Amino acid sequence: MAKREAEQAAAKVLRDSGLAGQIPTPIEDVARSRGAVVIRERLDRDVSGLLFRDDDSVMIGVNDLHAPRRQRFTVAHEIGHLVMHKGRPLVLDHVRINMRDATSSTATDIEEIQANQFAAAILMPQDLVIREAKRILENDPAATDASIVPLLAQGFEVSEQAMEIRLVNLGLRRQI
Repeated sequence: MAKREAEQAAAKVLRDSGLAGQIPTPIEDVARSRGAVVIRERLDRDVSGLLFRDDDSVMIGVNDLHAPRRQRFTVAHEIGHLVMHKGRPLVLDHVRINMRDATSSTATDIEEIQANQFAAAILMPQDLVIREAKRILENDPAATDASIVPLLAQGFEVSEQAMEIRLVNLGLRRQI
């Protein structure tokens, strides 16, 4: 599934859930709309989350040792696996530096790349990011990249790093 397909899948999930257009995305409500129960537990530090599904239930496990914004990304990432990657009953995700690891950056673990793309798209929908960036610039014409990123990250309840990557991927900011 290409990057565009991850964007489309995230937009469809938001529309189907009736939660499109909200900032920040109420990601646990989105999970519930897909029949998933989100459970926070203390996991090994290098495990960010997991997805378990069988015929009767769907559970998303989130490491409660991680920062709240990281936990939001993990829930979104696991919803991405749920929606885009059928058939695997258990998906265990490890922490990735800069939202990816050496395997992801070489595009050999396409499912992880797709789940990250889905998570970014559902937490930071392109139209809402553009709208909010324009709003910030209208209120403060002297705003810079350095001042916009933290404001957008705060509003969307994502890390500054995730917002920077999203802005680059949307072509709204030069490569960092």
